[in-house]
Amino acid sequence: MSRISARLASTGAAVVLALTAVSGAAVADTTPATPAAGQAVITTDVNFLTSAALQGIVVIPLQPANPTFDPNAGLTVTLPVNGGEANIPGFYGDVQFGGGLLFLNLATGRSVTFKQFDFSVANGYFTAVPNGSTTPVPLLDPAGDNVINRTGLTQSLASSSFQVDAEGANFLDTKLGTKFFTAGQQIGSLALSYTPAH
Repeated sequence: MSRISARLASTGAAVVLALTAVSGAAVADTTPATPAAGQAVITTDVNFLTSAALQGIVVIPLQPANPTFDPNAGLTVTLPVNGGEANIPGFYGDVQFGGGLLFLNLATGRSVTFKQFDFSVANGYFTAVPNGSTTPVPLLDPAGDNVINRTGLTQSLASSSFQVDAEGANFLDTKLGTKFFTAGQQIGSLALSYTPAH
């Protein structure tokens, strides 16, 4: 059983699979006319932002990620889909995203930049590649109540809780010289939408 499917089963999360049949004749040319599309919208709640700021830690989205801020809702970061082959309701495949995140510790002057975000559906976590490395780090985990849908070609995952992965917490604390990050730390919520290339 995959990590995300096991998490959904063990937490009693609300899983909804709304599948709409897709029909169409087979096409001889397998080259996709339309690239993969969609986005991952990460809403970081005010409590997390406040706690981080008190420790001197700020997170800065990097283009083409699109940030917006609301004093009540917190910081929202939208990472655009730029590739991947995944079946989210089937719990397999990967979705890749453009943009990045810069984590900066103002107290120590240390920082780390993550790019090449990838959602491994089978493993149930987001990885990202830190600057100066080619090895992806498990960084964030969808958790809480998860709702999975597929309508036509578009698949979606909405997670009521988005948490720091244990490996990601250890990596961030080491790189930034802090003890702020912890495994399972709640940062906000996730809304992912993905349409495969076709």
